[in-house]
Amino acid sequence: MSTTARSIETSPLGYARLGGGLYLVIILFGAFAEGFVTSKLVISGDAGATAHNILASPALWRLGVAANVLVVLCAVPLLWIEYLLLRPVSKKLVQLAVLFNLVSLAVEAVSKVFLLLVLPILENTGYQPAFGPQQLPILANLALKSHDLAFNIALLFFGFTCLVNGYLIFKSGYFPRLIGILMQIAGGGYLVACSAALFAPALADVLLPAILLLPLIGESSLCLWLLVKGVDSAQWHARVSRSSRF
Repeated sequence: MSTTARSIETSPLGYARLGGGLYLVIILFGAFAEGFVTSKLVISGDAGATAHNILASPALWRLGVAANVLVVLCAVPLLWIEYLLLRPVSKKLVQLAVLFNLVSLAVEAVSKVFLLLVLPILENTGYQPAFGPQQLPILANLALKSHDLAFNIALLFFGFTCLVNGYLIFKSGYFPRLIGILMQIAGGGYLVACSAALFAPALADVLLPAILLLPLIGESSLCLWLLVKGVDSAQWHARVSRSSRF
């Protein structure tokens, strides 16, 4: 048995608290990047106004992009912790959740490249002879649109991750079943919202942003439980003991 396996089996609470801390960072940084910076600077349907806002507040834009990148970085160790915490329930299903999550993070990481391109496109005067000053905002807007498309694809895979993890949490015995249900509802919310954004924009205009409250409630509940309560140690050791027999 590896050192990590022995550590998690004897003291899962520390891993749960670390996972809760990482989840909290992801939620806060994501809210800052998407809920504050993007909503403040990006004007839907107006590439010129968006370019003006970003050029007027380059430091704020860079902070937002940095927060977006840090979300992906923090999600990698969180993925590992979730795997360790949910492995005693079903090794095959938790591996499926990891697979969905890895694809989600890979696509999300690529999506952040488009965000990193926006400010250099707008600030680099060397592009003007080729595109003209009026076309640079359109080129930057294309990068923003590309980010949104890739991000929605990433969240589709994450929606499946939430569905599988929610089931594992529900069946675990050492996490509240309610949190498992809320995580599955969160996964459903992601699937509906992102499918609409990608394939039915008119429906997305009706559903968004209200439907995103479902993922926010589900993920926040798991985050807070990990931070405050961690895991039920007695139920954890009982589950580990049962799983080790098979």
